[in-house]
Amino acid sequence: MAARNVAPTKSNLLGIRQELELAKQGYDLLDQKRNILVIELLSLVDQATDFENRVREAIGEAYHNLEEAVLSGGRLALTHLSSAVNVSASIELSAREVMGVRLPVANTSFSEHAPYFSPAGSTFRVDQAIESFKGVLSDIGRLAELKVSIMRLAHETRRTIRKVNALEKIAIPELRETVTMIQDRLEESERDMFVLMKMVKSRLEAKER
Repeated sequence: MAARNVAPTKSNLLGIRQELELAKQGYDLLDQKRNILVIELLSLVDQATDFENRVREAIGEAYHNLEEAVLSGGRLALTHLSSAVNVSASIELSAREVMGVRLPVANTSFSEHAPYFSPAGSTFRVDQAIESFKGVLSDIGRLAELKVSIMRLAHETRRTIRKVNALEKIAIPELRETVTMIQDRLEESERDMFVLMKMVKSRLEAKER
């Protein structure tokens, strides 16, 4: 890595050393941030994989319960009951932060409103099917939360890795090389000055004789 093109002065040496120290501290902080982000990202990926399987199973169970309700009460009766179902779903979004990255938190809730069907003429299969589809919606909301969180964390992880690599492979080596260059130039100047002063002293002593 080539050194910066700066004048080899003591003030520049002091400034570059301070900049190098700050770059090292920044590297340590960003490296810690990268590790935390990667750990959190891998955890969310595992959770999302589990939830995808859970949603798939929940959908299958919900449709199975619906088929059982149709077989138990008849398609026509179930069609009439379905027109009386008045259930609304709402998703409340909040947020949490991981190393400065805002991640969504989704909470799904359900409200039952009149008119609603009477238990007379219906079976527990109908209620079971309704509860199953409610569970599916809740799980889908959670899965969406995980997917968005993964995308945001992945984006921030990539940005952090680029910064870490830039410090590790470019900025810090360049600053170290610059410090070495200035030190070498200053030492060379001091040696030249020492030799010059010695020559001057010798000539003055020769004149005095």
